[in-house]
Amino acid sequence: MAPTLYFMRHGETDWNAEARLQGQQDIPLNEAGRKQAAEAGHRLAEILPEPDGLPWLVSPLGRTRETAELARKAIGLPPQRYTTDDRLKELTFGDWEGRTWAELRSVDRNMVKARTADKWAYVPPRGESYAMLHDRIALWLKTVTQDQVVVSHGGVARVLMVLLAGKASAQAAEEPIWQGKLLVFRNKSAEWA
Repeated sequence: MAPTLYFMRHGETDWNAEARLQGQQDIPLNEAGRKQAAEAGHRLAEILPEPDGLPWLVSPLGRTRETAELARKAIGLPPQRYTTDDRLKELTFGDWEGRTWAELRSVDRNMVKARTADKWAYVPPRGESYAMLHDRIALWLKTVTQDQVVVSHGGVARVLMVLLAGKASAQAAEEPIWQGKLLVFRNKSAEWA
């Protein structure tokens, strides 16, 4: 049986609030994001009586590290007791990072239309597709041998929905990935907690 993953997406940033593509840009949490991180920690403690008994694996970007630290602190755990893994970084939007969809449509409507037509496979200029991220996360999953808490990004959650819950890639690319909530991957399913 595959290990259970307690997945936490990083809290909100100003770029999230402005609908800007973050990708691998290191944007800090805003006040709402800090509250979401603490709420996610409390929710984790409700469903997992001993959350410090599991390893915490975190994307190395600042917004995910801050989310993990605030979540841990909120439930009385040492904030920095986690491990980072580069493979858990968000996909990169390349030249599109920092822009909104409205801005991109004004620059090159055809590229945005092409991505909308196939979100999973489309590669932005100097960027990465969900399909490419899928390969990176699949390699990481081969190393996962026990239940753990994972703090990462929306793109990673979508890929995990395909790899662990059997969702079609086109469906996973459209799924909303909430901040401040937990997504539990268990027994070939993905459920919000």
